[in-house]
Amino acid sequence: MWALRVALAQLRPRPQRGPQRDAARRAASSASRSAAGGAAGVRALVYAQHGEPVKVVELKTLELSSLGRSDVRMKMLAAPVNPADINMIQGTYGIHPELPAIGGNEGVGQVVEVGSAVTGVKPGDWVIPADMNLGTWRAEAVVSEESLIVIPNDIPLLCAATLSVNPCTAYRLLSDFEQLRPGDSIIQNAANSGVGQAVIQIAAALGLRTINVVRDRPDLQKLTDRLKDLGAEHVFTEEAMRKPEMKDFFKNFPRPRLALNCVGGRSSTELMRHLGYSGTMVTYGGMAKQPVTASVSSFIFKDIKLRGFWVSQWKKDKGTESPPLTSGPAYETQKNEVVNAGFQFWWQRRERENWRAQQGQPSHNHHIPPQPRKMPARGERVDRGNI
Repeated sequence: MWALRVALAQLRPRPQRGPQRDAARRAASSASRSAAGGAAGVRALVYAQHGEPVKVVELKTLELSSLGRSDVRMKMLAAPVNPADINMIQGTYGIHPELPAIGGNEGVGQVVEVGSAVTGVKPGDWVIPADMNLGTWRAEAVVSEESLIVIPNDIPLLCAATLSVNPCTAYRLLSDFEQLRPGDSIIQNAANSGVGQAVIQIAAALGLRTINVVRDRPDLQKLTDRLKDLGAEHVFTEEAMRKPEMKDFFKNFPRPRLALNCVGGRSSTELMRHLGYSGTMVTYGGMAKQPVTASVSSFIFKDIKLRGFWVSQWKKDKGTESPPLTSGPAYETQKNEVVNAGFQFWWQRRERENWRAQQGQPSHNHHIPPQPRKMPARGERVDRGNI
């Protein structure tokens, strides 16, 4: 199962003694009530204490719980490894699950069986976590119906596995902080990250112009080509952004109204320096583990606004509007945002392939100018071709 399979192959069960053995036996109920019903057990990646993943995460076979009336049994199809998963295991994340816990917050599963009181999910459906702490690094799971969101099963598997965090974060970053219109520009660092690539694709679908900042590396041209293939308009290194030549660049390019910071430190300072008047910088990560610093002049003379975003908190805030989370406008909003973000991924990719065919440009190195795309309504039949 993609990243999960790699992790399972690298980790081997370790002998258990004393408290660790007891903790492992409790993992099934502590981490979202463990996995599927049956007698064979289920493999999972479990940690009983915080620390470096290679030292504290262990491959275990957990005891299986029975299927309740409101429960759903699913088999995991794919489960990625997100930096937040690592931070959670290290104990440095904003959420601390009860230990022992099963790792993994993202993934896509296929429903195998449902309880007698389940009405919104049926066998064969693809589902993703509605929130964090589901524990997706396992082969199967039994969880409550309200902890899942049903998604279409005709989107790429790996896109489906990462729908619940990165694309949602990107969509909200582009939607919640500035009223952006086609032709407006944004700037972001860590443009090759999961969120960064989602921002590029959704921004291109919305007709937004992007400046994408990455770290220098030996294969920079390969990375630049790949990001432009996704819809990036301009790709610069951190070093290039600090050069005086950038003043000439902005003579013919609109100053960004929105900056997206996932790094911090000097990189975030550079983003603020290039923001337009009264622009907003949103921090959603801190990969450099350095503070965000802003000059006094940025506030006085440019009226820069600094904001923060955490998708888990956004889901929590929206979810409280209409409890329970399995019905009402809050649930529908969350579900539609998740699905719509992934749908825009697929639609933009289809448009790029069609454009290449029309222009006789089989090479993925050619940049397609971002344009607003008229996407079909949800449920409208579209010829997918071989995409």
